[in-house]
Amino acid sequence: MENVNLLIGIPAYNEAKILGRVLKSLPRKIPGIANINVLVVDDGSTDGTAKVAESAGIIVARHLINRGLGGALKTVFAYARKNNFDFLVTMDADGQHDSQDLTRILTPLINKRNDVVIGSRWLKPNSAPFSRRFMNKLANYVTLIFFGISTTDSQSGFRAFNKKSIAAVNLQTDGMEVSSEIFREIISHKLSVREVPIKAIYTDYSKKKGQSLANAPNVLIQLLLRLLR
Repeated sequence: MENVNLLIGIPAYNEAKILGRVLKSLPRKIPGIANINVLVVDDGSTDGTAKVAESAGIIVARHLINRGLGGALKTVFAYARKNNFDFLVTMDADGQHDSQDLTRILTPLINKRNDVVIGSRWLKPNSAPFSRRFMNKLANYVTLIFFGISTTDSQSGFRAFNKKSIAAVNLQTDGMEVSSEIFREIISHKLSVREVPIKAIYTDYSKKKGQSLANAPNVLIQLLLRLLR
């Protein structure tokens, strides 16, 4: 493939402590990709997250208030569509994802095998805390019941989309339930999807991020409300 343009979209909320390290780890070259661009969506941070990204020479889209993961991903997809990117990869800003897995997650798109690729943390052994395991299993069950998709990691933030899926995915939710909503979009638009194993890096810092057991009922309610619209 020639002249393939990739956007790596990173939603970030108060990640100044770790974001610089995450950005520094991103590769300058990926086989099959001509140009790599990075967008950080600063989702209303108050700790200087945007300044960290800007000092690294990264494009930053800033939200004046904290809209949530879904709101940040809406901005990522809108930017990818507006600038006509061929591929989009979303990654977390907390250092949980290993940038060395970018080639693995992009390969099915480069080879035109699939429209969407989900990086699954659960296809390899990892040290995820109980709360992460529980939340993921619950969300996987909801995804299977409502969307008919069997997945090992419906809540993965490490995903890849080709141009067809970038154009098709129309996110509506602003919160954490967006991860399951993406599967609704996959089904609605008959997009081809596969999972690939990725490494999950759990540190004391990253374990404090993401969904919590206390927030599980709210995430589920918001998802069900979205399904009933």
